[in-house]
Amino acid sequence: MKRCKYSSRQMTGAASAVIAVVVVAAGSVFAQTSSVDQVLQADMRRLQLAQESQERINQVVEGTRSLADDYRAINKEIDGLKVYNRLMTAQTNGQQATLDDIALSMEQVDVINRQIFPLMERMIDALEQSIGLDIPFLMEERTNRISDLGDIMERSDVSVAEKFRKVMEAYQIEMDYGTTNEWYTESLNVDGAVREYNMLRVGRVGLYFQSDDTTITGWWNAESGAYELLGSEYRNEVRKGIRVARQLIAPELILLPFPAPESAGGA
Repeated sequence: MKRCKYSSRQMTGAASAVIAVVVVAAGSVFAQTSSVDQVLQADMRRLQLAQESQERINQVVEGTRSLADDYRAINKEIDGLKVYNRLMTAQTNGQQATLDDIALSMEQVDVINRQIFPLMERMIDALEQSIGLDIPFLMEERTNRISDLGDIMERSDVSVAEKFRKVMEAYQIEMDYGTTNEWYTESLNVDGAVREYNMLRVGRVGLYFQSDDTTITGWWNAESGAYELLGSEYRNEVRKGIRVARQLIAPELILLPFPAPESAGGA
């Protein structure tokens, strides 16, 4: 009986030992499982941190790339502005030079006006004297032109340039008379009788008249300063000259009397 009791206690102790081993093993397994979970959690945390770091790196890279693009764009804009400023500077300098020229011209306007008005007055007087010494063709038209020039000189609403143009135009008209032939009609007092005649101007050297029926033919005698009759031998010549001037026939040679030329000294 004592032996059996002893064995029972031994068995009980052995069972306790087995249980203790099982408990220790279970605790060890639990401890290992907990360590694995901690390791996995740590790895997940590191992975998460790495992802967050990568995202921050990507953001920094994107920001850097955007700044680089902005920098290049701004540099291009600056280069364009430099070119624009250079062109504008050149244009401004040119405009300033033009303004300086205009300012200088404006300063000289008064001087030019003081010089050109007396010049135009002298030109008009000379033209009037020339008409008075010339053969008396279209006298009303020519004297009216001189009168109009005098009126224009006194008008304040006409520019100096326009006044000068009118004077030069009158000179050009008078010059053209020397190289053209002309036909017109005019009333003349010949030998005390006033009658309308066909007038023939040959340049500035000859002025002739003839009645419509060609019975009266004459010319302006510069030496006597009067209209005089011509002989019948000039009747057809004057008639032919009038027809040429009226463009009724082709130009041809005509024989007409001319005043004798004078020397430059008037002798």
